Amino acid sequence: MSKLEAVHVRSSTLPSGGATRVHVEATAGQRWHAFRQDPRVLWSGLAAVHIAVFLLMLPMMLRGELGGDLPVYLHWTTEAFQGGTWPVFDYDWVYPAGALVPVLLPGVLGANLYGVVWLVLIAAANAVALQALIRRGRLLRNQTAAGWWVLTVGVLCPVDLLRIEGFTAPMVVVGMLFLGSRPRIAGLLLAAATWIKVWPAAVIVAVIVASTKRWIVILTGLATSVGVSLVVVLGGGASHLTSFVNQQNGRPLQIEAPLSTPWLWMSMFQVPGARLFHDSALITEEVTGPGDAWMVANGTWVMFGVMAALVVLLAIATHRLSALVHPMGKEVDLVLVGALGLATAFIVFNKVGSPQYMLWLTPIVAVGLVLRPPDWKTPALLMLAVAILTTLVFPTFYFALIALHPLVLILLAARNILLLVVLGWSVAKLCHAAFVRPAVPLGTRPFGEPVRSTSY
Repeated sequence: MSKLEAVHVRSSTLPSGGATRVHVEATAGQRWHAFRQDPRVLWSGLAAVHIAVFLLMLPMMLRGELGGDLPVYLHWTTEAFQGGTWPVFDYDWVYPAGALVPVLLPGVLGANLYGVVWLVLIAAANAVALQALIRRGRLLRNQTAAGWWVLTVGVLCPVDLLRIEGFTAPMVVVGMLFLGSRPRIAGLLLAAATWIKVWPAAVIVAVIVASTKRWIVILTGLATSVGVSLVVVLGGGASHLTSFVNQQNGRPLQIEAPLSTPWLWMSMFQVPGARLFHDSALITEEVTGPGDAWMVANGTWVMFGVMAALVVLLAIATHRLSALVHPMGKEVDLVLVGALGLATAFIVFNKVGSPQYMLWLTPIVAVGLVLRPPDWKTPALLMLAVAILTTLVFPTFYFALIALHPLVLILLAARNILLLVVLGWSVAKLCHAAFVRPAVPLGTRPFGEPVRSTSY
């Protein structure tokens, strides 16, 4: 019996008014589902987010002001184009050399149009990612992932549209979706994204460990890296090529980092020696207090240790399932879960914490949601809550956070706990694949329900 037939049978036993009501409710539900799945609605939502941010920034831009990190980017651009002093080529820089492209490109038409060009480029990048998600969603007749992507872009728009991660996130979405059909393009996009911000390296590591396309991605990534390095060396910046690594050494605990939580609360309770301070060089808020010296000195090693453990766990799961599951069935799940685990560990155990770091996770979850909808509902809901709490902390109540308002500290703590839950979800999935999952027949996949033609 079909669903429509079931509704008809139930309706026939009710009074005529009741039967009419059931029919109207069913029709309304179908219409709402169709509305949410309509690509025109998704495109309209993405356009509305970008237009709204543009209109909010327009008065600032008319006054010669910019929001987010754009003033810093414009400063670097002005130094390069007018002063002849280029980041990486002439001095150490906090970003990898590839970040020069998105930072400097909006300045080609002049400083007055920097903000406008930046927003146009960000809109184009997000549009490409949305098109890729919609196209893949059509295979399942399910556009939940595309809708989720538009929703998170809207929630995180203060950082998504005004910081450099806004470029790397769409690149990772497209790169991961291309891994099966166009692995060379995937390798190029993931390597290029890593040369803009380091975090996509977590995705590359997961691909290398768990994907049958690893050698194509490795060779393409190496070629991309050689090309970037050659440009910097020929431009006289050989000594600054890896400066972005050293720029993070010895940094204190940033207030939004999960590792900083104990010292943030110590500062609120006025524990002797605990306090917030502003780092004028990096333009960040840091925290210090009793016992922080060890974490400042060793926090990075803790982070790498956790990530190394996750790589080992992913390798065990890959080795175990390789004898049981056809590669085209297993690798999607392992790459996705491994990438999410590594990227989340990169955030949870990092001394530095910024709101834009949530853009390290949303691309992976979006791809997981479009390739494996049943499995990725939980992290999708968790990350939506993380995105909302992140925006409440920054920029909504950021000055209250600096003032150590207890309610905002609770919001931040809740966000950080949810990040731990996301990490725990990833670790549980990997442990299940590595140690718990019994032998499965050839051709089935390690997690969730079969999905047609969406394997890598």
